[in-house]
Amino acid sequence: MNFKTLDVIGSSSSSVTGSDSIFKLKFNPRLIKYVLDWQFNHQKPRTAKTKQRNEVKGSTKKIYAQKGTGQARHASIKAPLFVGGGQAHGPKGAVYKIKKINKKTKKLALSQILAKKNSDKNLFILNDVKAEIKKTKDFYKFVIKNKLEDSLIVSDKDSFKNLTRSTKNIKNIKLVNEEGVNVLDIINYKNLLITSSSLKNIEKRLLNEKN
Repeated sequence: MNFKTLDVIGSSSSSVTGSDSIFKLKFNPRLIKYVLDWQFNHQKPRTAKTKQRNEVKGSTKKIYAQKGTGQARHASIKAPLFVGGGQAHGPKGAVYKIKKINKKTKKLALSQILAKKNSDKNLFILNDVKAEIKKTKDFYKFVIKNKLEDSLIVSDKDSFKNLTRSTKNIKNIKLVNEEGVNVLDIINYKNLLITSSSLKNIEKRLLNEKN
């Protein structure tokens, strides 16, 4: 299928071809949710950590005789029963990695979310930005003109350098490298803007069965 391209600097328009194998896929909400859950789980650092009795500083001397005192038997003051002792069965600070997803599943989910943006008419192709846009004002005019106020921009390496300065201070605009594009970022923004080179590179990556 053909996409008309947008141009930041000039008014020249052209078109690029996108693969029907990606942009005409059916949307599977369950698959997308599965991948989103995986992303959320990997974003959470499990920082809560309690010390067990072997990690608490203190004497290991038996606090009183085993028998003859009439009290319960105790050994170290570091036992969980005592104040200042170790915590029994507390969180250990391990990193969350609840689910594992194979590459084919992630690629399919990314393809489907691209197809969904296309069917919703929220997918736009941007001509590669070959010259640096230094002023935020210049890029903001382009955003307003094309009604792209809430957009994720997926850029190739060269365009990324040329767009970094002009996009970083615009609200609800996020610029990412093509290698870092993911389902969660795409869902968080209404519009998806992809440079021409990025479109080709993403297609190669998604359609290549070896990767």
